[in-house]
Amino acid sequence: METVTHHGRETAYERHDRGGQGAPMVCVHGSGGSRAVWKSQARLADERPVIALDLSGHGDSEDTDADAGFSTLSAYADDVLAVARETDSRVLVGNSLGGAVALHIALYREFELDALVLTGTGARLAVLEDLLAWLDEDFERALDFLHEPEHLFYDADTDLVALSREAMEGCGRAVVERDFRSCHTFDVRGDLDRVEVPALAVCGEHDRLTPPDYHEYLAREMPDCGFETIDGAAHLAMLERPREFNETVSRFLGQNSQ
Repeated sequence: METVTHHGRETAYERHDRGGQGAPMVCVHGSGGSRAVWKSQARLADERPVIALDLSGHGDSEDTDADAGFSTLSAYADDVLAVARETDSRVLVGNSLGGAVALHIALYREFELDALVLTGTGARLAVLEDLLAWLDEDFERALDFLHEPEHLFYDADTDLVALSREAMEGCGRAVVERDFRSCHTFDVRGDLDRVEVPALAVCGEHDRLTPPDYHEYLAREMPDCGFETIDGAAHLAMLERPREFNETVSRFLGQNSQ
């Protein structure tokens, strides 16, 4: 684990580098996650350095006092940019909330990107009102709901479900609720035509949290965005079907980054 200090806090990240000459990529997890959700993407380090970070308040990163919404997305963008600059990375791979952070950077920050991979995400990320209520009043019920079939996972091994649940429990209720409420306010549908960087929208075929039509919309509205589905996966396709996910990302980046 390495850290970078910025804006008065430390952000933790992990670098996998096996000598691949491709452009480094930074992987950004979703709500209540950690860098551990990208463990299977370390296999791509033969092609390019792979960096996975913990957003503020997640994993080993210090927290921010930002309010839910744009302020939190902006603070998380600061985390990502600090790591990207430290590791000379201009490729972002974002899942769910991490995809929102990547789009936030592409739209609102002066940072030159080479490519974007957006998975399990969308231009708008409205959250079920019941889930928001459970996050406020009954955290265990919220975690149960998220780990039901066809939400975070389609048919995952119990160890992957445990990995995801433990990450959320480690963040704690307040951080996870902040994440989902920040997703709930996110809406860049009117701005997608300004994201001119080559992009790929990747969706698990069984994802009910951010279904395929969210990703088809990204591909349709962004000037240079493709669309791929991962069979047999839901929201966390990179964990549930890592070989297929990695092949899809590798093929895209091989065509669209140095």
